[in-house]
Amino acid sequence: MDPTVAACQIEVTDLAPETNAATVIDRLAALDDAVDIAVFPEYALTGFVADERIESVALDLDGPVIDRVRAHARDTDTAVVAGCVEQRGERYHNTLAYVASDGTVTPYRKRHLWGGESEWLTPGDERVVVETAAGRTGLLTCYDLNFVHESAALLDAGVDALFVPGAWPATHAANWRLLARARALDGVRWVVAVGRTGRRNIDDARVSEYAGRSLIVRPDGVVAGELAHEPDTMVRTLDGDVLASQRALVDLPIDSQ
Repeated sequence: MDPTVAACQIEVTDLAPETNAATVIDRLAALDDAVDIAVFPEYALTGFVADERIESVALDLDGPVIDRVRAHARDTDTAVVAGCVEQRGERYHNTLAYVASDGTVTPYRKRHLWGGESEWLTPGDERVVVETAAGRTGLLTCYDLNFVHESAALLDAGVDALFVPGAWPATHAANWRLLARARALDGVRWVVAVGRTGRRNIDDARVSEYAGRSLIVRPDGVVAGELAHEPDTMVRTLDGDVLASQRALVDLPIDSQ
């Protein structure tokens, strides 16, 4: 059966994991039972500022905030992708937690850091592919979209979909849309790109306006659905026949490992 995916576009409260966890759980609770996978933006659970305050809000992937998401995933049989600042020993990462419907957590640590992230975070050193209801699925985070070699590596890994949480600046929303479509086309796969919306406006940090503009892109580069700036949820079914027909059309060799 074709998978149903929810792109959950939310505002994030920076430096407030409990508040953000409540937002995520409330959004999950409002989803239809038919949803197989819910994808949230970059840093959905913690937000981010480029200073020492991240140390006080960074999450342990075995800690209570992620446990709340795991419990909901198990109770509703819904997989969840949500980002956070992760503490791992003495290092901090921009991490996506892929929480499977059985509660198993697989992390992807962003490989290409942007701006002030590089001063406070350690880049990841592994690409991550997970088995999901959408097939073999690659995980990327925001700025990773810019790097064609990441897309090519995931092509070689035979992925059927990419999940791409982001926190893209509103002033560059057109690039976000362009890159999401490009990554669908150059790998002939579904792309679910979910953006943070709203504004970061906290003491002693640069004010940032986020694009939102979440979109789901077909393997032929056509945008199957798109959100504007407001918090919202978009639900789409990823049609396996569309994937198969487009791969047959372009005769792209895919190694489904």
